[in-house]
Amino acid sequence: MDNRPIGVFDSGLGGLTAVREIHRILPGEDIIYFGDTGRVPYGARSRDTLRLFAGQIIAYLRRQNVKAVIVACGSISTNLADECLVTDMPHVTVLEPTVRRALCQTKNRRVGIIATQATIRTGMFEDRLKEADSNILTYGQACPLLVPVIEHGLTDFNNQITRLTLEMYLRPVIDFGADTIILGCTHYSLLAHIIRDMLKDKISLIDSGACAAMEFRSILESEKLLANRAAGQTTYYSTDSAESFAETARLFLEQDISEQVRYVEIETIENTLEDTNQ
Repeated sequence: MDNRPIGVFDSGLGGLTAVREIHRILPGEDIIYFGDTGRVPYGARSRDTLRLFAGQIIAYLRRQNVKAVIVACGSISTNLADECLVTDMPHVTVLEPTVRRALCQTKNRRVGIIATQATIRTGMFEDRLKEADSNILTYGQACPLLVPVIEHGLTDFNNQITRLTLEMYLRPVIDFGADTIILGCTHYSLLAHIIRDMLKDKISLIDSGACAAMEFRSILESEKLLANRAAGQTTYYSTDSAESFAETARLFLEQDISEQVRYVEIETIENTLEDTNQ
């Protein structure tokens, strides 16, 4: 048993979908969540920049004495898929667990991926699927407008702006004939109820944040790192306004976390990595 916290990080608030799942399946765990809202979006960032940001955030989480890490960011998980971001503790990205789930789910071997521009640009979901099954056919669709739509709170079931935006992005995936769609950005699960309605439940959706959380539980169990308490606590760190973070987080968590959010300056994050390397 290990009562140290677990670390979860994302470019913004999308990783809260993984936190929500951890709350459900691992209620005894303390969580340190880091949302780099001051430098979002990551979707158009270069690989070198993503590597730098990831290194800074992981160094900061180490300072919080975390026992394991979830990289709940699709852009980092795919762009840095062949690099070992963490060597001194167990860690999970959203890539591999999501691919495994999609392979189990698809019947016609046609899988669509909707994600940020940075994720689609790597082709990593597609490559991992085809490495596992050479007969898999894939279609990747970049959806640069979806994160702003979600973070502006346009997630109501009948919101026409959101539905028109989704129709634009989903149409080519539907025409491709996918029977399974990977939500390759952790934000997108907040639109799953609308997507399912638009697809009439004929296509399976794979929630990357939930997949990562489920695999994370298995790792903690196998490594005997589960906490031995009934209820854990979650602390949230944001590199932008704590008030704004808490307000938007309500969309993801359906609760008020205002008292649990801490603002941290970007300069502090940058200096943490420099201090670690000295």
